Amino acid sequence: MTRVSIFLITIVLIAGMVGCDGIYNFTIASTAGGSVTTPGEGTFTYDEGTVVNLTAEAEEGYHFVNWTGDVGTIANVNVAITTITVDDNYSITANFGPEFNPIVATGWAHTVGVKPDGSVIAVGDNDLGQCDVSDWMDITQITAGYYHTVGLRSDGTVIAVGWNDDGQCDVSDWMDITQVAAGYYHTVGLKSDGTVIAVGRDDDGQCNVGSWTDITQVAAGGVHTVGVKDDGTVVALGDNTYGRCEVDDWTQIVQVAAGYYHTVGLKSDGTVVAVGRDDDGQCNVGSWTDITQVAAGGYHTVGCRTDGSVVAVGDNYFGQCDVGGWTDISKVAAGGHHTVGLRSDGTAVAVGWNDYGQCNVDSWTDIIRVVSLYQCADNNILNLARVVEPDINHNGIALLVCILVCG
Repeated sequence: MTRVSIFLITIVLIAGMVGCDGIYNFTIASTAGGSVTTPGEGTFTYDEGTVVNLTAEAEEGYHFVNWTGDVGTIANVNVAITTITVDDNYSITANFGPEFNPIVATGWAHTVGVKPDGSVIAVGDNDLGQCDVSDWMDITQITAGYYHTVGLRSDGTVIAVGWNDDGQCDVSDWMDITQVAAGYYHTVGLKSDGTVIAVGRDDDGQCNVGSWTDITQVAAGGVHTVGVKDDGTVVALGDNTYGRCEVDDWTQIVQVAAGYYHTVGLKSDGTVVAVGRDDDGQCNVGSWTDITQVAAGGYHTVGCRTDGSVVAVGDNYFGQCDVGGWTDISKVAAGGHHTVGLRSDGTAVAVGWNDYGQCNVDSWTDIIRVVSLYQCADNNILNLARVVEPDINHNGIALLVCILVCG
């Protein structure tokens, strides 16, 4: 009995030496969407003062977000390749997020699409010239506002047509743009250096983005603008009715979506946060897990899960939240009062308000594939923006649904 006790005490003493005499444990993990390739994942032991190289690599369809945990001695938490100095027991996580730039915006009744040759097609309401895009060329992204259409060229310049009473189409001098988003009566552009510009109606300050820096994604709601920063925090401005811009305490955000009166954020761990109007329960997302993408409709919120199932909360007057039976979904989009799901086999499903045929997608086959918003070289249609007419019973809001269409 005495020998056994001595043996056990010896093991405890040896185990306790880790962290003493300058030897420390260093534990490395990652979230879904990537891995740490240098030095790997697990628990390692290093001498005090050792500088360890870190390399995080994202899987296809994801991008590196940042490092979290005991990051006090990491050279730069916002880059995938960096170093950390080990001078204590540390535990860090590499965070990854889905690689897409969802756009949710106001719209009326027109549909626009970009072809692989960079030309643009448009159908629907053209009372104010919002469909006059037949001469557009070299377009890589398209988005539509209430009565205007905006296109991003491959050289980073922007073109717009349609209603311009508030200057929302005054984008001819924009350069070095990587993403555009169209709000109700305003247009937002994200530049390659992480700054943001905006034109159009600014009654509520939704265009006051001149001081924004380090932005990685923008979304435009009815009368507010939201941006994700490279550190996972979020900024928002504009009309703050119902608190839709109260996102100052959000962290670890990899994607945002803007509805008319609410804002939704996807976190790197697959959970979701939301603020704003909640009369219909559109912000009741606190229990959601394993989410890969979120979309904000007029008065409902939709989330796509890692297993291809879909969840939705909020107004269901038109059945736009009846997605419980959907499977094998790789992307979701939320309109004013309808929801579209993209299956991995290239087919589509839709539910909700269909007065203008916006849910007639049952015949779609081999035309939809989820890719990077700006990359689809072999597609027949790169980006389809389906816009629905507002429902006057819900404050006249209609939101843009962006779908990647490939053939």
